[in-house]
Order: sequence, then C-alpha cells, then structure tokens
Amino acid sequence: MAVDAHLVALQQYDSVYIPRDSFTEITTLTSVDLAEFSADVANQYPLQVVRFSQISKDPGLKFSTGGSGCRRHLNLLLAKNIEAGRLIVGFTDSEPGNWTSWPPHEHATLLEEMYVYFNMPDPAFGLQLVYSNTEDPELVTVVRDGDAVLIPSGFHPNVSVPGHRICFLWAMAAHREVEDRQFGVVNVQRGFADGLSGLEAGQKK
Repeated sequence: MAVDAHLVALQQYDSVYIPRDSFTEITTLTSVDLAEFSADVANQYPLQVVRFSQISKDPGLKFSTGGSGCRRHLNLLLAKNIEAGRLIVGFTDSEPGNWTSWPPHEHATLLEEMYVYFNMPDPAFGLQLVYSNTEDPELVTVVRDGDAVLIPSGFHPNVSVPGHRICFLWAMAAHREVEDRQFGVVNVQRGFADGLSGLEAGQKK
C-alpha cells in the first residue's frame, strides 16, 4: 500500500488510519479482502499503521468477555490506540452458538455503527436484531458471510447458530469529532447484567 509518499506492507488484520485528502494506491501479489471505512472530519490526523501482532499483546485492545452463552473475543484495531476524529474500528468473533453484543446495549447519542460479517463459511449464519423496543424491532434478519448491517441507533445483539461462530467487523463513527469518539460507553438494556457491558476493558482510562 502507498499513502502519498509512504509505503506500507500489511499482514492479515493489520490496519491503517489514512489521513483525509490522501492519495492511496493498493497492490497485492495474491487475492485479498480489504475493508474500508470512512467518516468526514474537519481536522487532519496523522497516518498511523497498527500491527495486529501488537494488538494481540495489549489486554486493553484484545480481550474476551461474556459468560455462558455469550462468550466472545474482541479486537480493537483503530480505537484508543490511535489519534482520530470519528472512527473506531475492530472485529468480534463468538464462541460457537453464542450471542455477541450481549448484554444488549446502545450508544446512539455518541456513535452510529456498521457490522460487516466475515470468516463465516457456509453453512454458518447468524441472526441480527436491532431494536429500541423488543415488541416492535426495527430489524430481525439472517446474516451470512459478506453481509452488512447499518445500526444508526438501538440495541443490536446477534447470535450464531449452534456449532458455528459469528464474526464481524464493526466500524463506529462519532457524532461529534473527538469528543464522542469513545469505545464501550454504552447504555445496557434494563434488566441485563446490572448495567455492565463487558466492554469496559476497551474504554479509555
């Protein structure tokens, strides 16, 4: 990858924060899947390369959470470890047949979010819910490898079928630049987990 005059070689799950107004060129010798997320910003933030090998050594960026039936593993790629205006990006994979984004939580006053499902080879699939009220959900849908779901607001738990994992990239965009860029600051649905989300390890200290 070339970003303006900078050359960057990437490995699996490495990430790059690319400044606004940059020229980017990507070349590869093999087939590769890339995910690109963007959000408008008023200010300029530096080019930053994040190696997954370093993420894996940081318990504030790579951690497991959840109990029986909702065990999952989080990887924060572009979060408190970089300087940015609006974007927070990472990925989650569950234990087979488990729920993620559990207990149900929402963060609509700070962030909107998008899920992109990957590493879910056929016949794996999951169910994604998005709702403000469980009696009248905005979305209940089957999700498979390559699908995407937009989550502008609402609680958004999902679950994998037994014997298979659910795995998804998540990208969040803060409403107010810098000020709202906060991972793990959420409202947990009343009645679940005494208000704890399981995301506390990823919060800024």
